[in-house]
Amino acid sequence: MAFGAAFVVAPGPLAASGGSGGNGVNQRNLTEALRQAFVAYWSSGDRDFPPGLDRVVDYWFRYHVAKAVIAALLLIVLVALGVLLWQAFLRAGSLRAQRRAALASACVLVTLLALFSSAAVMANVQGAVAPFSSLLPMLGGGATDAGLADTLDQVREQLAASRSAGDRTPPALGVMIDDFARYHVAMAVIAAIVVTVLVGMSVASWKRRARTEPSDRRTRRVWGSFGVLSALLSLVLAVVAVANTTTATDPAPALLAFFEGGW
Repeated sequence: MAFGAAFVVAPGPLAASGGSGGNGVNQRNLTEALRQAFVAYWSSGDRDFPPGLDRVVDYWFRYHVAKAVIAALLLIVLVALGVLLWQAFLRAGSLRAQRRAALASACVLVTLLALFSSAAVMANVQGAVAPFSSLLPMLGGGATDAGLADTLDQVREQLAASRSAGDRTPPALGVMIDDFARYHVAMAVIAAIVVTVLVGMSVASWKRRARTEPSDRRTRRVWGSFGVLSALLSLVLAVVAVANTTTATDPAPALLAFFEGGW
């Protein structure tokens, strides 16, 4: 419960207090600071971030690092708790039916929370690897001033032009395309690692089920359920890995679709 609450409330203050006394960026002014800094960056014609955008990206990097660490700690706690609960469930033959049902419900709940924590770790590691790209959704949505709207129109036009052979890519747009590719490479690598782990878990679960006596139906059902769940999740994440790999190999069309509201 403590780590769950910390995951929600702690990353913002931790990110804002990072560095030497913070940099003036926080959750309340993040969107406005990003939009102003992005317009200035696009107008600068340079690859390097101006100080304003550099502060925003640095804040967002620390924010995702804090979230990833807290989510990882929460995942460790949930895995340990889940192991204890499932072991208790397998030994619950002498308990009344209502208590066994309550114990089974607790096992399922903790397992689902562990899956959520795993997804949170993956998403926040991806955000820490490419914080600039993970900020881009904040440029759209809600009211936008004329300067930002004009800048986004120019971004769309340049992205569409960059798909034509021989067109020169502006420095800022080149950085955006490269970072967008890095964003998807990160998720492809993360998903591939998790797929490997899940396949190993599925194989181990089926082996444990095969070694369990046929008379111990509860244990066989538990290990079989883990085997099926791990296999299904590995298939889902394999699709995620392939999709992100495909996007990373040619990021400009996907980035254009994003700015056009199609991604």
